[in-house]
Amino acid sequence: MLGLAPAAHGANRTGRYFTGDRSGDFLFASLHRAGYSNTPVSRRAGDGLRLQGLWISAAVRCTPPKNKPTPAERDQCLPYAARELELLNAKVVVCLGAFAWDCALRLYDIRPKPKFAHGAEHTTPSSITLFGCYHPSQQNTFTGVLTPSMLDAVLSRARELAEKR
Repeated sequence: MLGLAPAAHGANRTGRYFTGDRSGDFLFASLHRAGYSNTPVSRRAGDGLRLQGLWISAAVRCTPPKNKPTPAERDQCLPYAARELELLNAKVVVCLGAFAWDCALRLYDIRPKPKFAHGAEHTTPSSITLFGCYHPSQQNTFTGVLTPSMLDAVLSRARELAEKR
């Protein structure tokens, strides 16, 4: 799972992506329902949460001002995400938001770039499937742009494909 960057009041404070903020509350509840997490809540590193069959990372490694990384920040951080995905031998990458989708397309040198959409799927020449998913930000979850059932459906489809490989 590839997100945007560590949140100032979440991962930057707690030391774990999507932990200790409302985006994480929304995400971990869905990960728990899908069987990827042993608990529906993550408050801090060391709280007993365990992920199974899933890794969470970010395209950018620092908290960008106003949650908008610059192209230079994106480009400087991409090699770290590329190496992480290589070491994990990832078969499926769920991209949380358009920024993560664009970064994944850059990582796998996909041209022309398929348009981001919630539920979008694109298989790379190396048989890695990218999934587009709206980011679980408060802006998206409070307004209903992303609902629990929408996120659950993406995670279910991702699991289905990962288990086939």
